[in-house]
This record gives sequence, C-alpha cells and structure tokens, in this order.
Amino acid sequence: MDELLRQVTTALRGMWQRRWWGLAIAWVGAVAGAVALVLMPDKYEASARVFVDSDSILKPLMQGLTVQPNIQQQISIVTRTLLSRPNMEKLVRTTDLDLGLRTAGDKDKLIDDLIDTIKLRSAGQNNLYTLSYRDAQPEKARRVVQSLLSMFVESSLGDSRKDADTARRFIEDQIQAYEKKLAEAENRVKEFKLRNMGLMNTDGRDFFARMGTLSEHISRVRLELRAAEQSRDALKRELEGATPAGASAASGEPPALDEVVIPEMDGRIQALKQNLDEMLRRYTEQHPDVVNTRRIIAELEEEKRKEVEVRRQKMKPSDRGTLTGNPVAQQLRIAFAEAEAKVASLRAQLAEYEARFNQARANTQRVPEIEAELAALNRDYEVQKRNYEQLVSRRESVQLAGELDSTAAVVDFRIIDPPRVSPKPVAPNRLLILPGVLAAALALGAVASFLVSLILPTVHDGRSLREVSGRPVLGSVSLLPSPALIRRARLASYGFAGGVSALVAVYGVGIAWLALRAPIG
Repeated sequence: MDELLRQVTTALRGMWQRRWWGLAIAWVGAVAGAVALVLMPDKYEASARVFVDSDSILKPLMQGLTVQPNIQQQISIVTRTLLSRPNMEKLVRTTDLDLGLRTAGDKDKLIDDLIDTIKLRSAGQNNLYTLSYRDAQPEKARRVVQSLLSMFVESSLGDSRKDADTARRFIEDQIQAYEKKLAEAENRVKEFKLRNMGLMNTDGRDFFARMGTLSEHISRVRLELRAAEQSRDALKRELEGATPAGASAASGEPPALDEVVIPEMDGRIQALKQNLDEMLRRYTEQHPDVVNTRRIIAELEEEKRKEVEVRRQKMKPSDRGTLTGNPVAQQLRIAFAEAEAKVASLRAQLAEYEARFNQARANTQRVPEIEAELAALNRDYEVQKRNYEQLVSRRESVQLAGELDSTAAVVDFRIIDPPRVSPKPVAPNRLLILPGVLAAALALGAVASFLVSLILPTVHDGRSLREVSGRPVLGSVSLLPSPALIRRARLASYGFAGGVSALVAVYGVGIAWLALRAPIG
C-alpha cells in the first residue's frame, strides 16, 4: 500500500512539474472542441404518428364468408421490414437523395446512414407508431418522413392484395386440374355402366338384397298363383255342373260370338287385353309390343270364332242354346274367364321373376365384383368432387375478400400527426455537449502532462535517483528556497490556476450564452 501511494505521489509530482504542457494542450483541445461544436450543422427532426385500426366492424360481419388474414402479424412484419435495404433504396429514389451521389460506395453509405438515423418505434399504445428522421435540411427531413409514411401504408395493403391474387391464381389452377379429373372420373363411371348395363343396380340396393327381394316375389307369386288356380278349378267344376235354364235357340237364331264362352280362349284373351291396357298407358299405338299384342288378340278371336262354328255344326239344333246358357251359367263363365286371365297373368309374373332370379344366380360371382368396382369408382369420384366443391368455395371466399379489400378497408390507417418539422434544431445539443468538451479538454491536459512526465522524467528524491541510475546513492543535498524562488513558484502556481480558471470561465460564459440564446432539450 505504501509503495502504491509512493508511486501515485511520484506521478502527481511529475505531472505538476509538467503542468504547463497539460494546460497548453487543454487549451488547444478546448478551443478545437468549441470550434468543432460551433461548426457542427444544426439538425431538424421531422416526425409523424400513425394509428393502425384493425378492429373494423366488417371483420365480425364477414366471419366465415371470407378469408380473414392475421392483421396483427402483417403489421408486425411491416414494422420490422420497413427499414430494410430494398425499402431504403426505394426511399432514396423517391426523395431524390441520390442526385449528388457519384459512386456506388456513396450510395451504400447514404443507405447505411438512413437505416441508422430513421426511427420507427411504438408510441406506447397498441398499433400507434411514430416515424422520425433528422437532417440538416428541414424540407428534406419532411420528405423522407412523408415517403416513409406512404411506404408503411402501401406495403401492408400491397402485401395483402398480392397474397390474395396469388392464392386466387393457385386455387384457379387447382380447380382446372380437378375439372379434368372429374371429367375423366365421370367418363370412367359412364363407360363402366355401359359395359355392365345388364348387371347394374338401379334401385339403390346391393346384389344380395335384390336376390332376397326376387326370392320373396317368387314365393308371393307362387302363393297367389296356387290360390288363383284353386279358385279357377272351383269355378270350372261349378260351370261343368250347371244346366242351361233357357236357350236362345228357341228363337231359332244362332248366338253372337261375344255371347259364347270358351273358358280357355276367353281367359287368354282377357289376360292379353289387360296387358294391352297397361302397355297403352306407357307406350303409343305404334309401339311394337302394342301392335304385337293386338295381332295376337285378333288371332285368338279368329280362332275362337272358328271353334264356335265347329261346335255349332256339331251340336244338335236343340242343344245350340247351351252355347250361351242360363244367366247363372253366364256369370260363372265370366268369373271363370277372369280367373283364367288372373292365372295366366300370375304365371307370366312368376316366369319373369324366376328368369330374373336365375340370371342373378348365374351372375353370383360377377355382380359383387361389379358392385365393388363401381363403389370404388364412385368413391374416387366423390372425393374429387368434394375437393372440387371446396376449392370453388375457397375461390369465392378469396374473391370476396379481395373485393372487400378493394372497396372497404379492413385495416384503417389513421394519421394522428402528419409529417411536420420541429421549428428549432434538435441536434447538436450544444448546451449539453459544451460542458463535456470542457471536461474532455481538462482530462486531455492531465493525460498530456502525465505522458510528458513519462517522456521527460524528473527525480524528486534519492530513492527515485537510485532506481533510475541503478547505482547506490551515498547522500543528498537539500535546496533551501530563497524568498525570490518562493515568490516565483507562487506566481507560477497562480498563473497555472489562472489559466485553468480562465478556461473554465470562458466555457462558463459560452454555456450561459447558449442557455439564454437558444435552450435545447
């Protein structure tokens, strides 16, 4: 500790010995600093405040109808990328800052200065931002802030519209691709149905359900046919046991053809006439089935007429009245004809159902494969159709969002404070910098005196002499100061103090003048 104190004391004594060097350098530094501070150009600050209102009333109203972008995220990205180099290059071109530039290096330096000087910060509230820029030319600073404000508004809106256009183009490309896929899938389903038309399911049920339905129909028709045959046989027995109760032969005239009943032929004719009525409900008179049925009915009626003639010739005149019979027999013959027609109809239905059942049973292995293949085709088609419909719906949503963005602003930029320039310069703050220059000049003088004492060392005691010379010191002679020497040393001290005081006084006057003339900050 004593050694440290001794070294400090020695350094201070050396600095005091070279104090005039320090005072001179302090004066030089103070004057140079004051001149540099005076020559520094004044800088004016242009600023603007903007509020980004993202709570539009259209946002909840259009929920679920349009695509809702993340407005807060977009604003955050814009604020982070506003001071990027591409934007600064655009700013330089817009505000004509590059008119006086000669080389690419000058332009890069200008862009770097702009990035360091321009400030974009939040004003302490949500979505309230402040843009500021300082420059020696007030109008230039205002132009820069105005351009930055325009870029801030246009960048967010432009990105939103560009994203909407990109999404719309992508969705339209996908829709066109899915339209081709749907057309191909529809053609595959159509060709498959044409190839397997006879084996296709048309009522919405699978193969085994149709087999079960056909089996039920066959059983039901068989029961109805058995009942109809029993009813017909009973009518036939009653008709054969009935006796004629009055003959039209008494009049001596042969009965008309419609009055004669032949059960077998009448049943077939009645069944064909019923089928003809059903056909006429669905087809026209020129339909082949209708023409063919009428031809068969005519042939049967002709055959019946011939049969009646044959029977009439074989009968005795007294028995010809039995062709018509009594009224009871006539009713029995009509009922028997209807029963015969019903039996014929049921037999035709049974034959048709049995044919269908046999055909379906013959295709037992093929039909399930066809149904499975058709189900796979329909499944692929439904998936593509569902994706296509979703893409069309998304396209409408994106289009509606674009129209909404172009007609009504979802995000409202409200300029709270338009770009304005401060009436007084905001930099440099000479009132604050000038005391710092004085302190720096005094510190520079102290450092200079210390360095000079190291370059031109002075020995103050025997110990220092022994350390410097490296030889033993046998003794020392003290100097007794005379009054003149003491007076000279005192004057030197007064002069040094006066020099330092004068430096401080000059700076004090300057600070007071600045405080009275143009206070800043």
